[in-house]
Amino acid sequence: MDSSVTPVTMDNDHHHNSSKVSSQKKSYKGGWSAAIFVIFVEMAERFAFYGLAGNLIQYLTNNLGEPVATAAKNVNTWIGVSAIFPLLGAFVADSYLGRFKTILASSFIYFLGMVLLSLSVSVIPMHSRKAVFFTALYVLAIGEGGHKPCVQTFAADQFDENNPKEKAAKSSFFNWWYLGIVTGASVAIVVVIYLQDNVSWTAGFGVLAGSLAVALALFLIGIKRYRSQKPTGSPFTAMAQVFVAAAKKWRVSETHRGRGICYEDERGGSHGHGQTKGYNLVRTKQFRFLDKAMIIDNEDAMSKTKNPWRLCSLNQVEEVKLVLRLIPIWLGCLMFCAVIAQLHTFFTKQGSTMMRSIGPNFQVPPAALQSLVGFTILIAVPVYDRVFVPMARKITGHPSGITMLQRIGIGLFVSMLNMVVAGLIETARVNTARKHGLMDNPKAVVPMSVWWLLPQYVLTAIGDVFTIVGLQELFYDQMPEEMRSIGAAAYISIVGVGSFINTAIISVVQVITSRHGNVWLGDNLNRAHLNYFYWVLAGLSGINLCVYMWIASGFVYKKVENDETREGKELEMEGYLEVKV
Repeated sequence: MDSSVTPVTMDNDHHHNSSKVSSQKKSYKGGWSAAIFVIFVEMAERFAFYGLAGNLIQYLTNNLGEPVATAAKNVNTWIGVSAIFPLLGAFVADSYLGRFKTILASSFIYFLGMVLLSLSVSVIPMHSRKAVFFTALYVLAIGEGGHKPCVQTFAADQFDENNPKEKAAKSSFFNWWYLGIVTGASVAIVVVIYLQDNVSWTAGFGVLAGSLAVALALFLIGIKRYRSQKPTGSPFTAMAQVFVAAAKKWRVSETHRGRGICYEDERGGSHGHGQTKGYNLVRTKQFRFLDKAMIIDNEDAMSKTKNPWRLCSLNQVEEVKLVLRLIPIWLGCLMFCAVIAQLHTFFTKQGSTMMRSIGPNFQVPPAALQSLVGFTILIAVPVYDRVFVPMARKITGHPSGITMLQRIGIGLFVSMLNMVVAGLIETARVNTARKHGLMDNPKAVVPMSVWWLLPQYVLTAIGDVFTIVGLQELFYDQMPEEMRSIGAAAYISIVGVGSFINTAIISVVQVITSRHGNVWLGDNLNRAHLNYFYWVLAGLSGINLCVYMWIASGFVYKKVENDETREGKELEMEGYLEVKV
């Protein structure tokens, strides 16, 4: 008898120990120890992107001989395409490759694009240089398309929402993530742009290519620490099923006079490993026409198997509603990104006409002023996280101090104020040029310190801390889990479409003002009316802010069932539902 018991006991001990070992091995994955590798990768990628974008207008105008307005539109178009491609990259990641493989492939493409760019400014013959240069730019845009939507989401995935300690760490992750990428961007603007202006463009782009090689190596070093999510198939299929099912049942109505049934997936999600990992989303009253997709009518009741194109779960329907609610917010932030586009274009050209001397021998590169945005953010993010949030929390009682939408709205207001201030500073610059008889000498240095531009750079940074970080958090938090890469891409695409809108505004302003013989955005900034252009942007931003406030007032945040909501739901279901066809 003893001999028969002993093996069982040993087996149980062995099973217990192996489970413990397995658990310990599992605990080594994820958390800050994994996320830090991804943050460094993103810092290197942002270093490369801003080292190129920050001074691109200077290369196009000074080396390739493009007019200022044309160069500004080319910069905006490239930034726009770079921010639109992530929608495709996110779809590929969520549906087929997964985030890890997509980041790996896109990082390699990005590296090849930067190598080609370095060659285009060095060994490529002059007659082919422009074509190769623009080809390299758009190879980089393809790499950006796969990298950008996945890397932040992949880093956030390293924190387990079901682990209280990791969930608490995740709450401040987005602030510190943005701090990291701003550090990379700021160093690029100071160091790389100095190399481009004072050593050579080949040296500048060569450093960027080297940083991407280091980033790829860093990403591979952390490979054993990462938590990876497997692709779940096209998330758009599940969305389409809801619309098709709702359309098929458009004649079905709900009343409270009898017992009817709504289909609820007992797995707690629409795709087997649901949105909230075992929890159900609370039914909401918005977009009620979609609710018909989850009503079990007579045909569904008689069918032995569930037809996903006729019957969808409550979670599946609510996930579609989550996506639909974000679309108006997306539209309401486009003007903010149209304003941001000035940072890489007209702000830089303004600075190039002003006094930039520090001491007798050093000239500040005009594009290096963009580092002021980064340095301001380096100060503002910790102040926001450690000072503003605790103070606001005492007033509002909200865990984050203010809601995500309030945070975004404050940034939109700052953006509008920024354009008003920029217009006033430009007016002062032009008046100084007029006073010294420099109106028809565009290459002359206007005797006005470049540090007068400091307020518009600082306001750009403050707007970013509120709106950009708020958008990152909103589009991660409110998207279905299976679509979080697409959520990141959707947030990034705001920057892209905003750049296209800025290009369109430039074109419209050029056409209208040229008819009256006084082009606002001519090559001679002293004779141009850049201040009027800034004030047009301020007016459009004011209108946009009003629209955003109206949209935000009706926004419904994602709600997850807990014990209280479940009890309330049971009471509500006592009224029942009757299906009438």
